[in-house]
Amino acid sequence: MNESTPIMNAPTEAGKKIGDVILEVKNISLSFGGVKALTDISFNVKEHEIRAIIGPNGAGKSSMLNCINGVYQPQQGSITFRGNTFKHMNSRQVAEMGVARTFQNLALFKGMSVIDNIMSGRNLRIKSNMFLQALRIGPAQREEEQHREFVEHIIDFLEIQAFRKTPVGQLPYGLQKRVDLGRALAMEPQVLLLDEPMAGMNVEEKQDMCRFVLDVNDEFGTTIVLIEHDMGVVMDISDRVVVLDYGKKIGDGTPDEVRNNEDVISAYLGTSH
Repeated sequence: MNESTPIMNAPTEAGKKIGDVILEVKNISLSFGGVKALTDISFNVKEHEIRAIIGPNGAGKSSMLNCINGVYQPQQGSITFRGNTFKHMNSRQVAEMGVARTFQNLALFKGMSVIDNIMSGRNLRIKSNMFLQALRIGPAQREEEQHREFVEHIIDFLEIQAFRKTPVGQLPYGLQKRVDLGRALAMEPQVLLLDEPMAGMNVEEKQDMCRFVLDVNDEFGTTIVLIEHDMGVVMDISDRVVVLDYGKKIGDGTPDEVRNNEDVISAYLGTSH
């Protein structure tokens, strides 16, 4: 397995408190027509851990995240979040329960500023009706000021203060990825789903993003489910790793257990196909 990016200050088990299971995926199967994307996948995520999902291209990793956050409706299986079990949920329900998502392909509003993009992540928490928001009077104005103050904290946390009024489309790719993370954090998620947050980045940008992911997990206490191709990143920052190949689970355990799993080694080296 390929390990490429050295990550400084990775977490140590001694200083980290992992809680009980917060999210459980049980016997999930997903098909598109006659094509099976996922077959009988089960795993769980514990509170405050960083749980990685890895596998070769086409393994079903993004499809798995899409099932968790309600984009896809699996034909079989269930998902349990904080003790509540669901067979089908839509994306809004999932977001309201406290699950946020970033996407492999950025879906930012390129013509809007950094602060306005991150503010869009506060929509579910805005109580005022649209009419009062438009007029910005009374309680609506006070509420908006509170939300903007919260967003400013995220901007400071992600070290993008200098770009707060810059249109996102004018930013380098690595900074756009930070804005995408900031918008997800604006939802104050209990569980954060990250779909290849380091894709397309150079080594320095990856190290910065890893630092932010670790800080979100440590300082905010946010549980993180992470898809990532860079094995150096995965092995350094993850608490546990689940491995998919052709839509089936072939490994699950600590980074060291997965690293030495013969099925995982074969899948990545291609010797099993």
